[in-house]
Amino acid sequence: MTNDSAERAAVLCIGGHDPSGGAGIMADAEAIAAHGGFAVSAISALTDQDTCGVRAIHAQPAEQLEAQCRTLIADSAPRAIKVGLLGSSRAVRVISTLADEHPELPLVLDPVLASGSGQRVADAAVLNQLRHNLIARSTLVTPNLPEARTLTDLQDPEQCAERLLGSGARWVLITGTHDTTEQVTNRLYGRDGSRHEWHWLRLPGEYHGSGCTLASAIAARLATGEPMVEAVAAAQDYTWNTLRHAFRTGRCQLTPNRFYANAAS
Repeated sequence: MTNDSAERAAVLCIGGHDPSGGAGIMADAEAIAAHGGFAVSAISALTDQDTCGVRAIHAQPAEQLEAQCRTLIADSAPRAIKVGLLGSSRAVRVISTLADEHPELPLVLDPVLASGSGQRVADAAVLNQLRHNLIARSTLVTPNLPEARTLTDLQDPEQCAERLLGSGARWVLITGTHDTTEQVTNRLYGRDGSRHEWHWLRLPGEYHGSGCTLASAIAARLATGEPMVEAVAAAQDYTWNTLRHAFRTGRCQLTPNRFYANAAS
């Protein structure tokens, strides 16, 4: 067997563990592997959940999270960081500090505020730390429209994006997965004033883990040095295909088939 690990860009994934396999760290790792990368992970929270919803979140000690991140950065030299569910405000502060220490690493923030079935998974303290610390240190923030509205206390997508960019994010991708329109419209906003828009056929069914898949695919592509607009466009195509070929792993939501649309092939 040939050892090709040196050719694979590592991505540090910080997020929750979903035991159903649909979202969280497992989803991150699958999407990154599909793009030819390698995921190393630090678990911010354990969850009690299945495809029907989240019952409990058990935040991991912030000191443990910080130690694991530092160990992985020193050992695996990741080329990007992807952040998902955090579980505690202390975890947000830890990641903000790490981002300050490693400004060379693109940081993709998927601000998980609610589960796919709608349960709130971020309290007021986490929301406050995201607003005032981590967004400012993010290369890209990828909220769906309800998350963007919660983060900004605004309603219009353009205004939400302007507020997030004004908070320090370099790029903002607001996804339209939670709209009721016939098409899903995703909008990318840059701090330089650039605007990009993509339209995707809305697929039938309820899905679990599409946001993790998209953000991780973007992070994997940024880790190889791909420019932001190209990375976002390609990651959307990959994610839409994983949803088109999704499969049922439980009673409720469908799981994206992240290995069907292998982006590295």
